[in-house]
Amino acid sequence: MARRAVVTAGTGGIGLETALGLAKAGYAVTVVGRNAERGAQAVERINARGGEPARFLQADLASLDEVRELAKRITAEGELAVLVNNVGAMFADRSELHGIEASFVVNHLSPYLLTELLLPALQSGAPSRVVNVTTGAVTLAKKVFDQVEPPGGYYGFHWYGRAKLANLTYTLDLAIRLEGSGVAVLAADPGGAATDMTDGTMRNPKIVSPGLRLLWPLVRRKFERSTSGPASVAARSSIVAATDDTLRTGLLIGPQGTPVTPIKAATDPHVVAAVRRLTDQHAPVARVPDGISN
Repeated sequence: MARRAVVTAGTGGIGLETALGLAKAGYAVTVVGRNAERGAQAVERINARGGEPARFLQADLASLDEVRELAKRITAEGELAVLVNNVGAMFADRSELHGIEASFVVNHLSPYLLTELLLPALQSGAPSRVVNVTTGAVTLAKKVFDQVEPPGGYYGFHWYGRAKLANLTYTLDLAIRLEGSGVAVLAADPGGAATDMTDGTMRNPKIVSPGLRLLWPLVRRKFERSTSGPASVAARSSIVAATDDTLRTGLLIGPQGTPVTPIKAATDPHVVAAVRRLTDQHAPVARVPDGISN
């Protein structure tokens, strides 16, 4: 029986290319997304290459309630070998989900919650892996997590990077927490690629702080260069993180498919503790004890 893998936001872009790579590696892949038509097309493309049959599960990953229901469905089916949290979103204008700033929900709370709820299935399927997709935007993020949003105006690129920093912090912390459990936890930085998110939001100067808007022609060219590559190349870091058995837990895999050093803030004890408190406040869940199978 083939080992199961789940890829969120797997109906297009980097997520679909990741799903294709996992299917090639022999996994029975489930892609998760909002749009049933795109889901069917993704499954058809994966299955056209042969191997284990793929399938689609519909869920809005911006809804924490739907994330909980998704986790129940996946858990009920038994052991899970790989979870790739590929979901990500950037917003030009401030919006809320569940009364919380939307970027923090989609880029951190949603993958956090799904991971925590699927840990029993992952431990049953051990040796198994969690791969959380991060971004280079974390380097420009505010590193204070006393509250969901820092004071000041809303700038989508920086808020996206901050939410991804929270998730990177959680990822590296989870790797320590699950040491010896059989579940390896890694982060993957795809670099940049032409996707629905980068083709739209990244062209709007409102996403950056006023200082960077003054340099918008230069900033936009940099964005365009960094997001011009194919999704198939950008998926390399996630595929390597999910399939290379020589990689130890707690690593960040860079765009070249090799380990890189995360920014210091991601392992700063004060940042780690603040992210824990903030996450527990807005997405409470009973955690699996450190290093112990449920």
